[in-house]
Amino acid sequence: EVQLQASGGGLVQAGGSLRLSCAASGFTFDNYAIAWFRQVPGKEREGVSCISSNDGTTYYAESVKGRFTISSDNAKDTWYLQMNSLKPEDTAVYSCAADSAWYYCSVYGFSQALFGSWGQGTQVTVSS
Repeated sequence: EVQLQASGGGLVQAGGSLRLSCAASGFTFDNYAIAWFRQVPGKEREGVSCISSNDGTTYYAESVKGRFTISSDNAKDTWYLQMNSLKPEDTAVYSCAADSAWYYCSVYGFSQALFGSWGQGTQVTVSS
C-alpha cells in the first residue's frame, strides 16, 4: 500500500517561496503520475500541478504557471512543488496524490477523480 506524506507548508509573506515535499512509502510503481492539489475551506479542491514518469510531462494550472515548479527525486520516492512569488490567494491546504497510471498526467491536465493514493495535506498560508 502506497502512503504519501506532504510536508513543507508554513506561513510566508506575499512574494516569498516555499518548497513542498511529497514523500512516498511502499511505492512500487515502475511508472507513475504525481499530482498536487489544494483546497480552501468551503471551496472545491483544485488541481495545481502534475508530473508523469513517462517522459517527464508536467502540467500547471493557469493560476500557478510560471511561479510553481514540480519535480521528482525518484531515488528518494519524493516529489517537490517549488512555489515562488506566492500570493495570498495561494493560501490553502496542499496535498499530493499518486497513481501508477502515468497517463493520468498529460499536457492537457489531470483529474483528481483518477488518482488512487492520497496523502494528508500541509497548510500553506500567504500573508499580504
